[in-house]
Amino acid sequence: MARSQQSHATGPSFRLTSGILALAAIGSLACAGAMPGVAAARAPVTSVPNSAGLKVGAARVDVTPEDASLPRNFHGVLDRLYARAIVVESGGTRAAMVTVDAGALPTPIWDRVSARAARELHIPVDHMLLTATHTHSVPFVRDASYEDEIFEALREAAAALQPARMAYGTGVSYINVNRNIIDPVNHRWWEGPNYEGPSDKTVAVVRFETLAGDPIAIYYNYGVHAVITGTLDLVSGDIPGATSRYIEESLGGDAVAVYSNGAAGDQNPIYFQQTYDLREIRIRDYAAKGQDISNAMPPGGEGMDRSNPRVVMLMNQQKQMILSMGQMLGEEVLHVSRAGLERPVAIAAIEGAQAIVTCPGRKRLDQGRAGYAGTYQDADAVPIRLSLLRIGDTVIGGVDAEIFTTIAQRFKRESPLKHTMMTTLTNGVAPSGYIPNDAAFGYNTFEVVSSRLKPGCAETAIVDGLVGLIAKTGSPAGR
Repeated sequence: MARSQQSHATGPSFRLTSGILALAAIGSLACAGAMPGVAAARAPVTSVPNSAGLKVGAARVDVTPEDASLPRNFHGVLDRLYARAIVVESGGTRAAMVTVDAGALPTPIWDRVSARAARELHIPVDHMLLTATHTHSVPFVRDASYEDEIFEALREAAAALQPARMAYGTGVSYINVNRNIIDPVNHRWWEGPNYEGPSDKTVAVVRFETLAGDPIAIYYNYGVHAVITGTLDLVSGDIPGATSRYIEESLGGDAVAVYSNGAAGDQNPIYFQQTYDLREIRIRDYAAKGQDISNAMPPGGEGMDRSNPRVVMLMNQQKQMILSMGQMLGEEVLHVSRAGLERPVAIAAIEGAQAIVTCPGRKRLDQGRAGYAGTYQDADAVPIRLSLLRIGDTVIGGVDAEIFTTIAQRFKRESPLKHTMMTTLTNGVAPSGYIPNDAAFGYNTFEVVSSRLKPGCAETAIVDGLVGLIAKTGSPAGR
């Protein structure tokens, strides 16, 4: 049973895989200029008939696994996991944004949940974004009830639909940092905070509220790896979970805060030292037993001496760190929601689209995580699913893989619409591994050497593909 909490290198090949379902006879009201210092909830909005106006519902459902079902390496639950859903409707057309505290949501789960949502809730498959937060502190394999719990969040959100309005704004947060450092002497990679490396600090926020200004939901987008609690071997939503809880507690009532996993393929939390220190302790412990794990780390906290007082101290600091970073990111989301939103709109056309792009693939023949060049042989082409959801003049581009931050930055630059964001690990999982930007293939970072893609294709295929979908959803019927 679902545990309900709250309701309410060659050129790319491009193939459109599902039709664009445009909303006819409804105009999209463009967001006006920003109004610094004025909360969106206070901005006047002309009331519209319910049949033509925007409706929004949101829900949060507990998806934490039962203790008895946890893998043996897990030592319990640090904090609860949730599926959070927002369903929007306009003129009879529906769409949904769902995010789950999960490492990834395999493509078969996406296939089944989206098909059921289309069948039972009238949400077209290409109008749904199902995103994983990419927390590294959850079991990857779940039981059969998991999909029912995810769907329950959707069902409750759809049941809570009510007349609403939405507003978009952006802020900044400095809790992420580029994680790839190239030694200037030996030109080898190592993982650490690269303050000079590419890193997008943008926090995009969409606030959905009642026509009276009460919060229904917030959809926010940011790029950072949720890896802080990974060595604890305790179930946790990591930074995204802590952030959403903080926002929900601050807003009160039944408001739901849905995290959107930005382009975090090369972005770590800026304060991450406990994990590096624990890694060095574990390497030394294994070396004392005659095993070298310096270039192939075991998962989680496997092999950690948890009776070591320093290990205990570092792990407790990790627990504190996700709360600190969750509060910092949450405060920026709340700041934007209060004082950084553009004029809210109560009429917004809804459109969606999907496409598959394919790029040449490769198979790695050697092993190792550190910064050495890999050896490869040709492999099958790699399909990458692109998804696009457009609500009025707000566009969310989805990719089913881990993306480097500069790809998302390029997409936002080339998008014809100001209100553009990218969400990753969305609508399944591509067989690509990491997707670095083209320039990054010149460095032997661990993401590059493990990628199953040949260089020179994916960056442009993704950006051009998403921009092309924006053009298609911008048909006169959708404006």
